[in-house]
Amino acid sequence: MAEIKICGITNLEDASFAAECGSDALGFNFYSKSPRYVTPESAKGIIERIPDGITKVGVFVNHDALEVKKTVEFCGLDLVQLHGDESSEYCCQFPSALLIKAFSPRGEGDLRELSSYPVRAILVDAYDPLRYGGTGKRSDWRIAVKVKETHLLIIAGGLNADNIREAIEIVSPHAVDINSGAESSPGRKDPEKVRKIVEIVRRIGGKGSKVFRP
Repeated sequence: MAEIKICGITNLEDASFAAECGSDALGFNFYSKSPRYVTPESAKGIIERIPDGITKVGVFVNHDALEVKKTVEFCGLDLVQLHGDESSEYCCQFPSALLIKAFSPRGEGDLRELSSYPVRAILVDAYDPLRYGGTGKRSDWRIAVKVKETHLLIIAGGLNADNIREAIEIVSPHAVDINSGAESSPGRKDPEKVRKIVEIVRRIGGKGSKVFRP
């Protein structure tokens, strides 16, 4: 079955509920311009109080590599999601098994460079000229399918309880990333939306992909 990451976690209540519902991973956004930004100190406090077995993912946008490494160690993160303009050379500064690279392709031609990225998985998000994710826009599922030819695939971009089944049936991703589609407002999750999305994904079933799980 597709694994589930609930991203944009900013508080313990949302983190605990998402974990209780059965999410495989939680995402913490360290990009200061995001409405879902959390400080390393806040993220650490949340991570220390959520159940074992939940994968903790740090989301970074064009950060200095040393700052990323320090935040990973300080917070106890399991995986790093690079959601900016990071190059393949930048990615080589980290173990490939720890990296998720986000791409927002405008066309199939943008996927040519993916083969040079040594990463655990590729996350396909919607393109926006001004914002790095969290836009609520739907990504291009037709292009996303092609990513599976070279990498494990995570789809993001405007996923919610109304379209998550269709997305999985069309794309058959290894994992889904839910952000604005599970919110009551930016940075605050809606418990009913979280619960419903997780239930839908679990009902679809299928073989586990181990994007977030070891």
